[in-house]
Amino acid sequence: MTTFVDRVELHVAAGNGGHGCASVHREKFKPLGGPDGGNGGRGGDVILIVDQSVTTLLDYHHSPHRKATNGKPGEGGNRSGKDGEDLVLPVPDGTVVLDKAGNVLADLVGHGTSYIAAQGGRGGLGNAALASARRKAPGFALLGVPGDLQDIVLELKTVADVALVGYPSAGKSSLISVLSAAKPKIADYPFTTLVPNLGVVTAGSTVYTIADVPGLIPGASQGKGLGLEFLRHVERCSVLVHVLDTATLESDRDPVSDLDIIEEELRQYGGLDNRPRIVVLNKIDVPDGKDLAEMVRPDLEARGYRVFEVSAVAHMGLRELSFALGDLVGRARAAKPKEEATRIVIRPKAVDDAGFSVTREEAEGEPLFRVRGEKPERWVRQTDFNNDEAVGYLADRLNRLGVEERLMKAGARAGDGVAIGPEENAVVFDWEPTVMAGAEMLGRRGEDHRLEEPRPAAQRRRDKQAERDETQREYDEFDPFE
Repeated sequence: MTTFVDRVELHVAAGNGGHGCASVHREKFKPLGGPDGGNGGRGGDVILIVDQSVTTLLDYHHSPHRKATNGKPGEGGNRSGKDGEDLVLPVPDGTVVLDKAGNVLADLVGHGTSYIAAQGGRGGLGNAALASARRKAPGFALLGVPGDLQDIVLELKTVADVALVGYPSAGKSSLISVLSAAKPKIADYPFTTLVPNLGVVTAGSTVYTIADVPGLIPGASQGKGLGLEFLRHVERCSVLVHVLDTATLESDRDPVSDLDIIEEELRQYGGLDNRPRIVVLNKIDVPDGKDLAEMVRPDLEARGYRVFEVSAVAHMGLRELSFALGDLVGRARAAKPKEEATRIVIRPKAVDDAGFSVTREEAEGEPLFRVRGEKPERWVRQTDFNNDEAVGYLADRLNRLGVEERLMKAGARAGDGVAIGPEENAVVFDWEPTVMAGAEMLGRRGEDHRLEEPRPAAQRRRDKQAERDETQREYDEFDPFE
Protein backbone atom coordinates (compact mmCIF):
# COMPACT_ATOMS: atom_id res chain seq x y z
CA MET A 1 0.00 0.00 0.00
CA THR A 2 1.31 3.45 -0.95
CA THR A 3 2.28 5.49 2.13
CA PHE A 4 4.11 8.36 0.44
CA VAL A 5 2.72 10.37 -2.45
CA ASP A 6 4.48 13.47 -3.77
CA ARG A 7 2.42 14.22 -6.90
CA VAL A 8 -1.36 14.25 -7.28
CA GLU A 9 -3.98 15.74 -9.58
CA LEU A 10 -6.65 17.52 -7.60
CA HIS A 11 -10.12 18.52 -8.80
CA VAL A 12 -11.44 21.39 -6.68
CA ALA A 13 -14.82 23.11 -6.85
CA ALA A 14 -15.63 26.29 -4.96
CA GLY A 15 -19.11 26.86 -3.58
CA ASN A 16 -21.81 28.55 -5.62
CA GLY A 17 -23.23 31.86 -4.50
CA GLY A 18 -26.76 31.80 -3.12
CA HIS A 19 -29.61 33.34 -5.13
CA GLY A 20 -31.09 36.65 -4.10
CA CYS A 21 -34.71 36.75 -2.96
CA ALA A 22 -37.56 38.69 -4.63
CA SER A 23 -40.02 39.47 -1.86
CA VAL A 24 -42.46 42.25 -0.88
CA HIS A 25 -43.11 43.18 2.70
CA ARG A 26 -46.70 42.51 3.76
CA GLU A 27 -48.53 43.16 7.02
CA LYS A 28 -52.02 44.10 8.13
CA PHE A 29 -53.27 47.35 6.56
CA LYS A 30 -50.00 47.49 4.60
CA PRO A 31 -50.15 44.91 1.78
CA LEU A 32 -47.37 46.47 -0.30
CA GLY A 33 -44.73 47.64 2.13
CA GLY A 34 -41.84 47.67 -0.34
CA PRO A 35 -39.24 45.10 -1.41
CA ASP A 36 -37.57 43.16 1.42
CA GLY A 37 -35.75 40.31 -0.38
CA GLY A 38 -32.34 39.53 1.13
CA ASN A 39 -29.06 38.86 -0.65
CA GLY A 40 -27.64 35.39 -1.24
CA GLY A 41 -24.59 34.21 0.66
CA ARG A 42 -21.11 33.92 -0.81
CA GLY A 43 -19.86 30.49 -1.86
CA GLY A 44 -16.95 28.99 0.05
CA ASP A 45 -13.37 29.14 -1.29
CA VAL A 46 -11.00 26.19 -1.64
CA ILE A 47 -7.78 27.19 0.12
CA LEU A 48 -4.45 25.35 0.22
CA ILE A 49 -2.43 26.07 3.36
CA VAL A 50 0.94 24.76 4.52
CA ASP A 51 0.75 22.60 7.65
CA GLN A 52 3.99 21.34 9.21
CA SER A 53 2.25 18.24 10.56
CA VAL A 54 1.43 17.07 7.01
CA THR A 55 4.28 15.27 5.22
CA THR A 56 2.60 13.60 2.23
CA LEU A 57 -0.16 14.14 -0.33
CA LEU A 58 -1.61 10.69 0.33
CA ASP A 59 -5.06 11.96 1.38
CA TYR A 60 -5.55 13.71 -1.96
CA HIS A 61 -4.33 10.63 -3.84
CA HIS A 62 -7.26 8.66 -2.41
CA SER A 63 -9.78 11.53 -2.52
CA PRO A 64 -8.91 13.84 -5.43
CA HIS A 65 -12.32 15.56 -5.66
CA ARG A 66 -12.91 18.34 -3.12
CA LYS A 67 -15.77 20.87 -2.97
CA ALA A 68 -16.58 23.81 -0.72
CA THR A 69 -20.12 24.48 0.46
CA ASN A 70 -22.58 26.72 -1.35
CA GLY A 71 -23.95 29.99 -0.06
CA LYS A 72 -27.53 29.98 1.18
CA PRO A 73 -30.23 31.90 -0.72
CA GLY A 74 -31.63 35.13 0.67
CA GLU A 75 -35.04 35.28 2.32
CA GLY A 76 -37.82 37.78 2.84
CA GLY A 77 -37.67 40.24 5.69
CA ASN A 78 -34.24 41.47 4.50
CA ARG A 79 -32.59 38.27 5.70
CA SER A 80 -29.38 37.54 3.82
CA GLY A 81 -28.30 33.98 3.17
CA LYS A 82 -25.42 32.42 5.11
CA ASP A 83 -22.01 32.38 3.45
CA GLY A 84 -20.61 29.01 2.43
CA GLU A 85 -17.76 27.65 4.55
CA ASP A 86 -14.26 27.77 3.08
CA LEU A 87 -12.66 24.38 2.48
CA VAL A 88 -9.11 24.47 3.88
CA LEU A 89 -6.81 21.75 2.52
CA PRO A 90 -3.54 21.27 4.46
CA VAL A 91 -0.49 20.51 2.31
CA PRO A 92 3.15 19.78 3.19
CA ASP A 93 5.78 22.48 3.27
CA GLY A 94 7.34 22.75 -0.17
CA THR A 95 4.24 22.00 -2.23
CA VAL A 96 4.15 23.49 -5.73
CA VAL A 97 0.76 24.16 -7.35
CA LEU A 98 0.60 23.81 -11.15
CA ASP A 99 -2.11 23.91 -13.78
CA LYS A 100 -2.75 21.08 -16.23
CA ALA A 101 -0.29 22.63 -18.71
CA GLY A 102 2.53 22.61 -16.13
CA ASN A 103 2.57 26.34 -15.38
CA VAL A 104 3.42 27.17 -11.76
CA LEU A 105 0.53 28.87 -9.96
CA ALA A 106 1.98 28.98 -6.44
CA ASP A 107 5.03 27.80 -4.50
CA LEU A 108 3.94 27.11 -0.93
CA VAL A 109 6.92 27.31 1.39
CA GLY A 110 6.70 28.20 5.08
CA HIS A 111 4.14 27.34 7.72
CA GLY A 112 0.83 29.11 7.18
CA THR A 113 1.46 30.05 3.53
CA SER A 114 -1.85 29.83 1.69
CA TYR A 115 -3.22 29.93 -1.84
CA ILE A 116 -6.85 30.18 -3.01
CA ALA A 117 -7.15 27.36 -5.53
CA ALA A 118 -10.81 28.06 -6.37
CA GLN A 119 -12.77 31.26 -5.70
CA GLY A 120 -16.30 30.95 -4.36
CA GLY A 121 -19.10 32.58 -6.32
CA ARG A 122 -20.62 35.82 -5.07
CA GLY A 123 -24.19 35.82 -3.87
CA GLY A 124 -26.99 37.40 -5.88
CA LEU A 125 -28.58 40.65 -4.78
CA GLY A 126 -32.14 40.56 -3.48
CA ASN A 127 -34.79 42.94 -4.78
CA ALA A 128 -34.35 45.18 -1.72
CA ALA A 129 -30.78 45.93 -2.83
CA LEU A 130 -31.91 46.44 -6.44
CA ALA A 131 -34.56 49.05 -5.59
CA SER A 132 -33.92 52.59 -6.81
CA ALA A 133 -35.82 55.83 -7.24
CA ARG A 134 -37.00 54.69 -10.68
CA ARG A 135 -37.40 50.98 -9.91
CA LYS A 136 -39.12 51.14 -6.52
CA ALA A 137 -40.34 47.53 -6.34
CA PRO A 138 -38.26 45.20 -8.52
CA GLY A 139 -40.03 41.95 -9.31
CA PHE A 140 -36.78 40.02 -9.66
CA ALA A 141 -33.52 39.25 -7.90
CA LEU A 142 -30.06 38.31 -9.15
CA LEU A 143 -28.90 34.72 -9.24
CA GLY A 144 -25.80 33.56 -7.42
CA VAL A 145 -22.57 33.17 -9.40
CA PRO A 146 -21.25 29.60 -9.76
CA GLY A 147 -17.96 28.90 -8.00
CA ASP A 148 -14.72 28.17 -9.83
CA LEU A 149 -13.93 24.67 -11.05
CA GLN A 150 -10.20 23.96 -11.25
CA ASP A 151 -8.02 20.99 -12.10
CA ILE A 152 -4.63 21.49 -10.47
CA VAL A 153 -1.52 19.42 -9.88
CA LEU A 154 0.25 19.33 -6.52
CA GLU A 155 3.95 18.44 -6.46
CA LEU A 156 5.89 18.04 -3.23
CA LYS A 157 9.49 19.21 -3.27
CA THR A 158 11.04 18.27 0.04
CA VAL A 159 12.32 21.21 2.08
CA ALA A 160 15.67 19.97 3.43
CA ASP A 161 19.10 21.53 3.91
CA VAL A 162 21.20 18.53 2.82
CA ALA A 163 20.45 15.90 0.16
CA LEU A 164 22.17 12.51 0.06
CA VAL A 165 22.48 11.30 -3.52
CA GLY A 166 24.07 8.18 -4.93
CA TYR A 167 23.52 4.74 -6.33
CA PRO A 168 21.03 2.35 -4.71
CA SER A 169 22.60 0.43 -1.80
CA ALA A 170 25.40 3.01 -1.45
CA GLY A 171 24.49 3.36 2.22
CA LYS A 172 22.42 6.56 2.18
CA SER A 173 19.66 5.15 4.39
CA SER A 174 22.21 3.78 6.85
CA LEU A 175 23.97 7.13 6.94
CA ILE A 176 20.81 9.12 7.63
CA SER A 177 19.82 6.64 10.35
CA VAL A 178 23.05 7.21 12.31
CA LEU A 179 23.26 10.96 11.72
CA SER A 180 19.68 11.55 12.86
CA ALA A 181 16.81 9.84 14.63
CA ALA A 182 15.22 8.72 11.35
CA LYS A 183 14.42 5.00 11.04
CA PRO A 184 14.38 4.19 7.33
CA LYS A 185 14.06 0.70 5.88
CA ILE A 186 17.55 -0.74 5.33
CA ALA A 187 18.39 -3.85 3.29
CA ASP A 188 21.11 -5.05 0.95
CA TYR A 189 19.31 -4.91 -2.40
CA PRO A 190 18.63 -2.18 -4.99
CA PHE A 191 15.71 0.20 -4.53
CA THR A 192 15.25 -0.61 -0.85
CA THR A 193 14.32 3.05 -0.40
CA LEU A 194 11.16 3.86 -2.36
CA VAL A 195 10.37 7.21 -0.71
CA PRO A 196 12.55 10.14 0.46
CA ASN A 197 13.54 9.91 4.12
CA LEU A 198 13.97 13.00 6.27
CA GLY A 199 16.04 13.37 9.42
CA VAL A 200 17.03 16.21 11.76
CA VAL A 201 20.71 16.55 12.68
CA THR A 202 22.22 18.67 15.47
CA ALA A 203 25.83 19.77 14.99
CA GLY A 204 26.82 22.11 17.79
CA SER A 205 24.51 25.12 17.61
CA THR A 206 23.35 24.31 14.08
CA VAL A 207 20.25 22.21 13.50
CA TYR A 208 19.58 21.13 9.94
CA THR A 209 17.49 18.62 8.03
CA ILE A 210 18.90 15.90 5.82
CA ALA A 211 17.08 13.99 3.07
CA ASP A 212 17.87 10.64 1.48
CA VAL A 213 16.89 10.87 -2.21
CA PRO A 214 16.39 7.38 -3.67
CA GLY A 215 16.48 5.87 -7.10
CA LEU A 216 19.36 7.59 -8.91
CA ILE A 217 20.77 5.36 -11.65
CA PRO A 218 22.00 6.07 -15.20
CA GLY A 219 19.10 7.58 -17.14
CA ALA A 220 17.26 8.83 -14.04
CA SER A 221 16.84 12.33 -15.50
CA GLN A 222 14.99 10.78 -18.47
CA GLY A 223 12.67 8.76 -16.24
CA LYS A 224 14.57 5.49 -15.88
CA GLY A 225 14.15 3.73 -12.56
CA LEU A 226 12.81 5.93 -9.76
CA GLY A 227 15.12 8.89 -10.27
CA LEU A 228 12.84 11.27 -12.17
CA GLU A 229 10.14 10.58 -9.60
CA PHE A 230 12.30 11.97 -6.78
CA LEU A 231 14.87 14.28 -8.36
CA ARG A 232 12.52 17.18 -7.62
CA HIS A 233 13.30 16.68 -3.92
CA VAL A 234 16.89 17.80 -4.53
CA GLU A 235 15.89 21.23 -5.85
CA ARG A 236 15.39 22.96 -2.49
CA CYS A 237 18.48 21.51 -0.76
CA SER A 238 21.42 23.82 -0.02
CA VAL A 239 24.13 21.11 0.06
CA LEU A 240 24.53 17.94 -2.01
CA VAL A 241 26.35 14.92 -0.55
CA HIS A 242 27.59 12.22 -2.90
CA VAL A 243 27.54 8.92 -1.01
CA LEU A 244 29.90 6.53 -2.82
CA ASP A 245 30.11 2.81 -2.15
CA THR A 246 33.73 1.69 -1.72
CA ALA A 247 32.79 -1.95 -1.09
CA THR A 248 30.60 -2.65 -4.11
CA LEU A 249 30.72 -6.17 -5.50
CA GLU A 250 29.87 -5.08 -9.05
CA SER A 251 32.96 -5.36 -11.24
CA ASP A 252 31.96 -2.54 -13.61
CA ARG A 253 31.57 0.07 -10.87
CA ASP A 254 33.98 2.18 -8.82
CA PRO A 255 33.49 5.37 -6.72
CA VAL A 256 34.85 7.75 -9.37
CA SER A 257 32.67 6.43 -12.21
CA ASP A 258 29.63 6.42 -9.86
CA LEU A 259 30.30 10.07 -9.08
CA ASP A 260 30.60 10.99 -12.77
CA ILE A 261 27.33 9.23 -13.64
CA ILE A 262 25.34 10.86 -10.81
CA GLU A 263 26.81 14.28 -11.64
CA GLU A 264 25.75 13.84 -15.28
CA GLU A 265 22.17 13.00 -14.19
CA LEU A 266 22.09 16.09 -11.94
CA ARG A 267 23.43 18.22 -14.80
CA GLN A 268 20.76 16.98 -17.20
CA TYR A 269 18.05 17.62 -14.62
CA GLY A 270 19.35 21.19 -14.35
CA GLY A 271 19.36 23.99 -11.79
CA LEU A 272 21.85 22.41 -9.36
CA ASP A 273 25.22 23.68 -10.59
CA ASN A 274 25.63 26.27 -7.82
CA ARG A 275 25.10 23.86 -4.90
CA PRO A 276 28.20 22.99 -2.82
CA ARG A 277 29.19 19.32 -2.96
CA ILE A 278 30.73 16.95 -0.45
CA VAL A 279 31.91 13.43 -1.25
CA VAL A 280 31.43 10.68 1.34
CA LEU A 281 33.32 7.41 0.83
CA ASN A 282 31.16 4.96 2.74
CA LYS A 283 31.78 1.40 4.05
CA ILE A 284 35.46 1.87 5.02
CA ASP A 285 34.90 -0.73 7.76
CA VAL A 286 35.31 -3.32 5.01
CA PRO A 287 39.06 -3.94 4.37
CA ASP A 288 38.75 -3.66 0.58
CA GLY A 289 36.58 -0.57 1.04
CA LYS A 290 39.26 1.16 3.14
CA ASP A 291 41.93 0.44 0.55
CA LEU A 292 39.78 1.66 -2.34
CA ALA A 293 38.89 4.85 -0.45
CA GLU A 294 42.59 5.65 0.06
CA MET A 295 43.23 5.06 -3.65
CA VAL A 296 40.50 7.34 -5.03
CA ARG A 297 40.67 10.10 -2.42
CA PRO A 298 43.58 12.02 -4.05
CA ASP A 299 41.80 11.97 -7.42
CA LEU A 300 38.56 13.33 -5.89
CA GLU A 301 40.40 16.04 -3.92
CA ALA A 302 42.22 17.05 -7.11
CA ARG A 303 38.80 17.73 -8.64
CA GLY A 304 38.07 20.16 -5.81
CA TYR A 305 35.80 17.95 -3.69
CA ARG A 306 35.96 17.84 0.07
CA VAL A 307 36.18 14.11 0.89
CA PHE A 308 35.16 12.26 4.07
CA GLU A 309 35.77 8.58 4.78
CA VAL A 310 33.02 7.14 6.95
CA SER A 311 31.34 3.94 7.99
CA ALA A 312 27.68 4.12 8.88
CA VAL A 313 27.81 0.64 10.41
CA ALA A 314 30.93 1.18 12.55
CA HIS A 315 30.10 4.88 13.25
CA MET A 316 33.47 6.03 11.89
CA GLY A 317 34.05 9.61 10.72
CA LEU A 318 30.45 10.71 11.39
CA ARG A 319 31.22 13.59 13.79
CA GLU A 320 33.55 15.35 11.34
CA LEU A 321 31.01 14.90 8.55
CA SER A 322 28.14 16.21 10.68
CA PHE A 323 29.97 19.39 11.67
CA ALA A 324 31.20 19.99 8.11
CA LEU A 325 27.63 19.78 6.82
CA GLY A 326 26.45 22.10 9.62
CA ASP A 327 29.10 24.66 8.60
CA LEU A 328 28.02 24.58 4.94
CA VAL A 329 24.35 24.87 5.88
CA GLY A 330 25.11 27.84 8.14
CA ARG A 331 26.92 29.61 5.31
CA ALA A 332 24.08 28.94 2.90
CA ARG A 333 21.56 30.33 5.36
CA ALA A 334 23.64 33.45 5.95
CA ALA A 335 23.98 34.05 2.21
CA LYS A 336 20.25 33.97 1.64
CA PRO A 337 18.61 37.40 1.30
CA LYS A 338 16.45 38.42 4.20
CA GLU A 339 12.77 37.87 3.68
CA GLU A 340 10.87 41.11 3.44
CA ALA A 341 7.36 41.67 4.67
CA THR A 342 4.72 40.96 2.08
CA ARG A 343 3.81 44.09 0.16
CA ILE A 344 0.31 44.90 -0.92
CA VAL A 345 0.47 45.77 -4.62
CA ILE A 346 -2.39 47.84 -6.02
CA ARG A 347 -2.82 47.72 -9.79
CA PRO A 348 -5.61 50.11 -10.76
CA LYS A 349 -7.19 49.73 -14.16
CA ALA A 350 -6.59 52.33 -16.84
CA VAL A 351 -9.13 55.12 -16.93
CA ASP A 352 -10.21 54.24 -20.48
CA ASP A 353 -10.39 50.50 -19.80
CA ALA A 354 -14.05 49.47 -20.06
CA GLY A 355 -13.25 45.96 -18.85
CA PHE A 356 -14.66 44.14 -21.90
CA SER A 357 -13.95 43.52 -25.56
CA VAL A 358 -16.09 43.09 -28.68
CA THR A 359 -14.90 40.95 -31.59
CA ARG A 360 -16.62 40.13 -34.88
CA GLU A 361 -16.99 36.49 -35.95
CA GLU A 362 -18.88 34.58 -38.62
CA ALA A 363 -21.53 31.99 -37.73
CA GLU A 364 -23.38 30.14 -40.50
CA GLY A 365 -22.60 32.93 -42.93
CA GLU A 366 -23.97 35.70 -40.70
CA PRO A 367 -22.03 38.10 -38.47
CA LEU A 368 -21.77 37.30 -34.77
CA PHE A 369 -20.36 39.80 -32.27
CA ARG A 370 -18.78 38.22 -29.19
CA VAL A 371 -18.55 40.20 -25.96
CA ARG A 372 -15.91 39.07 -23.44
CA GLY A 373 -15.31 40.62 -20.06
CA GLU A 374 -15.57 39.85 -16.37
CA LYS A 375 -18.57 42.10 -15.74
CA PRO A 376 -20.76 41.24 -18.75
CA GLU A 377 -20.19 37.50 -18.31
CA ARG A 378 -20.96 37.66 -14.60
CA TRP A 379 -24.10 39.74 -15.17
CA VAL A 380 -25.35 37.16 -17.69
CA ARG A 381 -24.82 34.34 -15.19
CA GLN A 382 -26.77 36.32 -12.59
CA THR A 383 -29.79 36.92 -14.83
CA ASP A 384 -33.01 34.92 -14.61
CA PHE A 385 -34.05 34.78 -18.28
CA ASN A 386 -37.52 33.56 -17.34
CA ASN A 387 -38.21 37.00 -15.89
CA ASP A 388 -38.72 39.81 -18.45
CA GLU A 389 -37.88 42.53 -15.96
CA ALA A 390 -34.61 40.80 -15.07
CA VAL A 391 -33.70 40.65 -18.77
CA GLY A 392 -34.52 44.34 -19.14
CA TYR A 393 -32.33 45.11 -16.14
CA LEU A 394 -29.48 43.22 -17.82
CA ALA A 395 -29.97 45.30 -20.97
CA ASP A 396 -29.81 48.48 -18.89
CA ARG A 397 -26.57 47.39 -17.22
CA LEU A 398 -24.91 46.48 -20.51
CA ASN A 399 -26.00 49.79 -22.01
CA ARG A 400 -24.56 51.77 -19.10
CA LEU A 401 -21.28 49.82 -19.37
CA GLY A 402 -20.96 50.93 -23.00
CA VAL A 403 -21.55 47.59 -24.72
CA GLU A 404 -24.16 49.05 -27.10
CA GLU A 405 -21.86 51.88 -28.15
CA ARG A 406 -18.98 49.45 -28.72
CA LEU A 407 -21.23 47.20 -30.83
CA MET A 408 -22.18 50.14 -33.03
CA LYS A 409 -18.51 51.01 -33.55
CA ALA A 410 -17.80 47.37 -34.45
CA GLY A 411 -20.42 47.56 -37.21
CA ALA A 412 -23.28 45.68 -35.60
CA ARG A 413 -26.77 46.25 -37.00
CA ALA A 414 -30.21 45.57 -35.63
CA GLY A 415 -30.91 41.85 -35.66
CA ASP A 416 -27.26 40.74 -35.68
CA GLY A 417 -26.32 37.99 -33.25
CA VAL A 418 -24.49 38.94 -30.06
CA ALA A 419 -22.82 36.31 -27.84
CA ILE A 420 -21.71 37.10 -24.30
CA GLY A 421 -19.19 34.64 -22.88
CA PRO A 422 -16.83 31.96 -24.20
CA GLU A 423 -17.75 29.88 -27.23
CA GLU A 424 -18.60 26.76 -25.22
CA ASN A 425 -20.84 28.53 -22.71
CA ALA A 426 -22.23 31.74 -24.21
CA VAL A 427 -25.62 33.45 -24.15
CA VAL A 428 -26.65 34.39 -27.70
CA PHE A 429 -29.38 36.89 -28.58
CA ASP A 430 -30.41 39.22 -31.39
CA TRP A 431 -29.24 42.75 -30.80
CA GLU A 432 -31.92 45.42 -30.68
CA PRO A 433 -30.24 48.85 -30.31
CA THR A 434 -33.49 50.60 -29.45
CA VAL A 435 -33.62 48.91 -26.03
CA MET A 436 -32.64 51.85 -23.87
CA ALA A 437 -32.54 52.29 -20.15
CA GLY A 438 -35.61 53.75 -18.52
CA ALA A 439 -37.77 52.52 -15.66
CA GLU A 440 -40.73 54.54 -16.95
CA MET A 441 -41.15 51.91 -19.69
CA LEU A 442 -41.64 49.09 -17.20
CA GLY A 443 -45.07 47.52 -16.66
CA ARG A 444 -46.14 45.30 -13.81
CA ARG A 445 -43.56 43.66 -11.58
CA GLY A 446 -41.69 40.99 -13.52
CA GLU A 447 -42.60 42.48 -16.93
CA ASP A 448 -40.77 44.72 -19.39
CA HIS A 449 -42.75 46.01 -22.40
CA ARG A 450 -39.55 46.69 -24.32
CA LEU A 451 -39.14 42.96 -24.80
CA GLU A 452 -42.61 42.46 -26.30
CA GLU A 453 -41.73 44.11 -29.62
CA PRO A 454 -40.88 41.64 -32.41
CA ARG A 455 -37.16 41.36 -33.04
CA PRO A 456 -35.94 41.95 -36.64
CA ALA A 457 -33.76 38.84 -36.78
CA ALA A 458 -36.51 36.63 -35.48
CA GLN A 459 -38.94 38.14 -38.01
CA ARG A 460 -36.43 37.53 -40.83
CA ARG A 461 -36.09 33.92 -39.81
CA ARG A 462 -39.85 33.52 -39.75
CA ASP A 463 -40.13 35.06 -43.24
CA LYS A 464 -37.45 32.73 -44.63
CA GLN A 465 -39.12 29.71 -43.07
CA ALA A 466 -42.46 30.78 -44.59
CA GLU A 467 -40.84 31.03 -48.03
CA ARG A 468 -39.35 27.55 -47.68
CA ASP A 469 -42.69 26.15 -46.55
CA GLU A 470 -44.42 27.74 -49.54
CA THR A 471 -41.82 26.34 -51.96
CA GLN A 472 -42.19 22.89 -50.46
CA ARG A 473 -46.00 23.11 -50.69
CA GLU A 474 -45.84 24.08 -54.37
CA TYR A 475 -43.46 21.21 -55.07
CA ASP A 476 -45.73 18.71 -53.33
CA GLU A 477 -48.74 19.92 -55.32
CA PHE A 478 -46.95 19.89 -58.69
CA ASP A 479 -48.22 17.22 -61.09
CA PRO A 480 -45.94 16.68 -64.13
CA PHE A 481 -48.72 14.83 -66.09
CA GLU A 482 -51.14 17.73 -66.10
